[in-house]
Order: sequence, then structure tokens, then C-alpha cells
Amino acid sequence: MRKICIQDAKIINEGRSFIGSVLIEGDKIAEVREGKFPEEMVAGADQRIDATGKWLLPGAIDDQVHFRDPGLTHKGDIGTESRAAVAGGVTSFMDMPNTKPQTTTIEALEWKFNRGAEVSRANYSFFFGGTNDNMDEIRRLDRSRVPGLKLFLGSSTGNMLVDRREALERIFGETDLLIAVHAEKEEVIRRNIQYYTNLYGEDLGIAFHSKIRSEEACYRSSAEAVELATRLGSRLHILHLSTEKELSLLSNRLPLREKRVTGEVCVHHLWFHDGDYARFGNRIKWNPSIKTLADRTALRKAVNDDRIDIVATDHAPHLPEEKLGSCLKAASGGPLIQHSLVVMLELAGEGVFSYEKVVDKMAHKPAELFHIDRRGYIRPGYYADLVLVDPDKSWTVSKNNILYKCGWSPFEGYTFHHAVWKTFVNGELAYDDGRVIDEVRGRELRYEA
Repeated sequence: MRKICIQDAKIINEGRSFIGSVLIEGDKIAEVREGKFPEEMVAGADQRIDATGKWLLPGAIDDQVHFRDPGLTHKGDIGTESRAAVAGGVTSFMDMPNTKPQTTTIEALEWKFNRGAEVSRANYSFFFGGTNDNMDEIRRLDRSRVPGLKLFLGSSTGNMLVDRREALERIFGETDLLIAVHAEKEEVIRRNIQYYTNLYGEDLGIAFHSKIRSEEACYRSSAEAVELATRLGSRLHILHLSTEKELSLLSNRLPLREKRVTGEVCVHHLWFHDGDYARFGNRIKWNPSIKTLADRTALRKAVNDDRIDIVATDHAPHLPEEKLGSCLKAASGGPLIQHSLVVMLELAGEGVFSYEKVVDKMAHKPAELFHIDRRGYIRPGYYADLVLVDPDKSWTVSKNNILYKCGWSPFEGYTFHHAVWKTFVNGELAYDDGRVIDEVRGRELRYEA
């Protein structure tokens, strides 16, 4: 069995930081200790890594990505985007169902699992999509294989809008799966489009995007989902929260394992605000939209006080030409997974979060929220999904180092001051100081009841 010893790293894990060492045997962590291992313990190691001056973190787990496979692979696919993931220190991902065909049948889900096993460099999993009429398929799902059910409560993310009240009541009332929602009220969005186009015409600039996909659109939809979940006893997870008002729907009074309503924020809503539209234009057009500076401040505070449970990306690549046009025509979404961890470390370096909080929200809490089997922590017996970070390396995002298939990033030109040095997936070195090891394959995530 292959042994790898990582010596003298600053280990950031479970709320504390210390200089220590980790022994990997095969695909799992065998031992963790402060200081060095005695020589007799590591004498037979196949590889020793001197990590002096580096930080060792559990690999990030991203619960919301759109890797575009199948059917939209001109802008991304599981192979290319998982390469970007491991380069960014993300060792596990959960992909969303709005592909072509949509992941709303068992057959389509199995295709994705097979594709992940074939090409993914990171560990992989796939949400199942709920529709107005696929309850029979939902009942057939194996709960140990899927993180949950994804519902789109706003139509812009594809033609998967679940808008029949009886369908929502049935799904929330009959499944024991976690229900993850994209919450934007379609009725409000359409009303806002009508209002602004009547005033200014069809060629609306990007500044109108957050007026159309407004605080009201987000809050009303999120509040309705919380009401359904509370009344019918469902587990609800609200994706990509973007407004201060929605935070009133969340609580930090219970430990995560006891919460029935949980929330996620994405890195772009923690980094950008609507004052950035003038500089970045459609490159920062997402659904839900980037909101105000006050909203961003409130979201950051909610990460720190645990009203928000996890941090993810909503990684959604589009070709540059697809991002052109008015705010009604340009595609919503952007590539983020290669840069999400360093974005959060950068914010920690600025004092917005602690480094321990970053690890908690990007590794520990996703593993706990979704009940993932033996991942998300640096613990003996857990899978060796690990990231070594150089905290003193400055580097600038450019076309030369972007790995997304779409070839661009909203962070182009920005200089970060932390860099991913090495990434291990199931004990295998998947990324090494600028190079993706393409032979490595991730594994299917498994979920405990």
C-alpha cells in the first residue's frame, strides 16, 4: 500500500491551526499529529513532502456546479471543469441537473455517474432534478447516491421551472430527500421586465439586472419555500443567497445536524457588489443577481455567525460571445471553481473571515450538511482529500493559467496572494504546482442516511 508523508505543514482543521504532519496510506489518512512523525513511522514511505511554510487544508467540497455535461459541452464538461476544480483545491463537486437532456430520469442520472467515473479528476456527485410531473422517478432514487433534489423556482436557469402548486406540495410532502432550491419569484421577475422595458426599451444595460432580479423576487420565493418545508416537514437548502432580507429566514440557534432549513452563499456574492457592474459588465451577470454593498456586508456577517451554512460557487461557464448583449439577452453565470478557495483565502487575509472559518464553510460544513461519507475533515480513517496552500505566493489570473474550457474568468488581471500548491484526491496527487495529473480519477460520493 502506497504511503505518503506530509511533514511540518500548518494544518488548519476543525477550528484550530497547528504545525503538524499527516500520513496517507492508500486512499485514506492513517495518522495526524502535531510536529513530526518519528523516523521509524515514515521510514518506508514512498514519498515525503516537506511542507514547511505551507498550509494543509481538507479539500473543498462544492455543492453547486454546472459542468455542462451532457449537451452543453461546447462551454464546459466534466473532464475540463474537474481539472479546474483540483487546480483550485476543490476535491469534490455536486453537479446540477439543467443539462441536455435534463437529469430528471434515472437513465439520465446513470449516464452522468458513468461519465464522472470515466473523466472526472475530482470526486463527483449529481443532483436529481424535480419537475411538475416526475414524482415516480423521484421515488426510485437511491438516497446513498444523490445529495438531494434540485428545484428551480425561477425559469431563467432552463425550462425546469416547477410552478404548479400541487406539484410543489407533493414534492415537499412526499420526499425525505434534501430539497435544494433556486429561489427567484418568476411573477416578480416578469413584472419587473415589463416595467423597465416600458420605460427604457428592450436594450437594457447590465445595471438593470439587479433591478429585474430584485430583492423582492428572491425573498418572496425563498419565503414560500421555507413555508412549504416548515409546514410539510421537509429538509430545505436555499442555494446562492444574495440578499440581506433572506437572512431573516435562517437561524443559527441549532447545530447544523439539527437544522431543517439551511443556506448557501456563493463566492461571487461575497466578493462583488452592484457598484462593480460598471467595470465588469456582463462578466458578473449571475442569477440571482449581484446585489448591493449592504447585501454583501450582511452575507459576510451571516457566514461568520453561522446563519449561512456553506460557501460554494454556482460555477456555470459560458463562452465569451454568450455573455454579450443586453441584460435580457446575455447569458447568466460564470466560471469560478478554479478560484473559489483562493478568493475566500484572500478575504480571510483581509480580515473578513478567519482561515478556520473558510475551511469550515468550504469543507467541514458541506460534508456535514449532506452527510457525506468520510470526507471534509483531516481525520484518521477519512479519505485523503487534501490541499496544500502556499500562503506567500502572489500570482495573477490570466489566460495562460485559466483552465476553464470557456477560457475566461471574472478575476482576470487580479493578483491573489495565496496559491494552491498540491491537491490530493483519495490519496493520489491530482494537482502539483501548476500541473494537473490527468491520470487521476475521482470517485462517486456516498451519503449516509
